[in-house]
Amino acid sequence: MPFPSPRLWVVAGTLGNPGDFSPRAHKVIQDADLILAEDTRRAGLFFQRHGIVPSGVMRSLYEHNEEDRIPSVLEALKLGNSVALISDAGTPLIGDPGYRLVRACRTAGFLVSPVPGPCAPVAALCASGLPPSPFTFLGFLPRQPGGQRRLFHAWADMTTTLVFFERNSRLRATLRIALECFGPRELCLARELTKEHEQIIQGRLEAHDDMQWDHRGEMTVLIGPPSAPPKTLDSEVDQLLTKEARFGPPKEVAARVAGKVHGWSSKEIYARLMALSRPGSASFPEKA
Repeated sequence: MPFPSPRLWVVAGTLGNPGDFSPRAHKVIQDADLILAEDTRRAGLFFQRHGIVPSGVMRSLYEHNEEDRIPSVLEALKLGNSVALISDAGTPLIGDPGYRLVRACRTAGFLVSPVPGPCAPVAALCASGLPPSPFTFLGFLPRQPGGQRRLFHAWADMTTTLVFFERNSRLRATLRIALECFGPRELCLARELTKEHEQIIQGRLEAHDDMQWDHRGEMTVLIGPPSAPPKTLDSEVDQLLTKEARFGPPKEVAARVAGKVHGWSSKEIYARLMALSRPGSASFPEKA
């Protein structure tokens, strides 16, 4: 049951499968005094498929009119109306407009509540087999190669799974730039999620030319994090500890050594230092 108005509801629809539309989302949209849709024609067809008979009016809200819509939405909330924000598919704001509206409503002191549901980046990540945490959603990429390179280079050294949307007509070129910036990595391509012709294709970024998929529509692309460097050998760590141990307290030494080796945390280094410091240790012999 919806909470009392006035409130902005951010309502998730579906990615295509009607079985994923929640009863709560159905009721919030049907009861809203004002419905904001990215594409009102598509929204109307969606309502017909799900038997929604809106009691309020519907207005468009898309990238180029979002700022202009904000004053009228704030006025509707001041009058005690409830407002529902929906997108063409999935969860609003995730690759779609709405962020500026949500921010304006919160700044003005109005409640904003999510009605959660399907979300393409999360759905693709769950089925990809790639590390789910941490992940970074980049949204839609810049169209120009230079913009893509700048964005990819900014994330190249981060140990996070990257998720973004790309049009199929540009995907091959985008993956070539990604390979140039990231080097070899795991790759997953997802399209038509939750629908009859769903495709979730796993592969390698360096072998993307060998991957085949249907070239219609948009793709959710997932690129795995860089492979972890091999862990520095125990003997190398012991040599560093022997060299550094006399310069500062143990925790400071551990932090300093951890910054110089691969695959060891400062906690692991500290434990190793304590073990090597015990009486009789070959690395730290007892003083005469």
